[in-house]
Amino acid sequence: MDTTIDSWILAEVPLDAACSPSPPRPGPSADEALMRDFQRGSEAAFRLLYEKHRSPLLRFVQRMAPESGDVEEIAQETWAAVIQGRERYLPKARFVTYLFSIARRRTMDRWRKRGRLPEAQLIAEEVDVFEGSCTNDPERCADNDALGAALLAAIASLPVLQREAFLLRAEAGLSLEEIAHATGTLPETAKSRLRYALHRLRHSLEPWK
Repeated sequence: MDTTIDSWILAEVPLDAACSPSPPRPGPSADEALMRDFQRGSEAAFRLLYEKHRSPLLRFVQRMAPESGDVEEIAQETWAAVIQGRERYLPKARFVTYLFSIARRRTMDRWRKRGRLPEAQLIAEEVDVFEGSCTNDPERCADNDALGAALLAAIASLPVLQREAFLLRAEAGLSLEEIAHATGTLPETAKSRLRYALHRLRHSLEPWK
């Protein structure tokens, strides 16, 4: 699979299987239609939404939660919020944006309860920029455990807000505008965080070129 480091990192595939082909996704209106059916009482519609988004959501929470013991609770709280708020849901944004926005809020609440505010990393994001020798030459994605481990370690080492922007793009497939909506920031802020995240990831993965 020939690709650039940028397109590989942002490929819409599970991050722990970054070299596997991505299955086609349903159209953007499919989730909203299912949510409307769920509002009308269809439990089957909710099960379809849950099965579709369960794994990406769990991976997002696993890589964003301050403690591993928080992961299951945050995921359960997120789905519980979808169930409890189904009658108030309005399709002002894609369902996936709505879902990951809830997960993001629950995760940030855990950070704040532990007195570890991710907002404190904003200054670091603006000044800690790598000066590397990255290029955009095509690179063959090596399908092996060592490369996958290196990618996951690089993602885990990102500052929280950069990691959040990257995962919302890579796991949820959100646009910059949707990332901004989910995180309560401006699109330019989301773009900046994603750019810094990509810069750091490219730097970390340079040994694999």
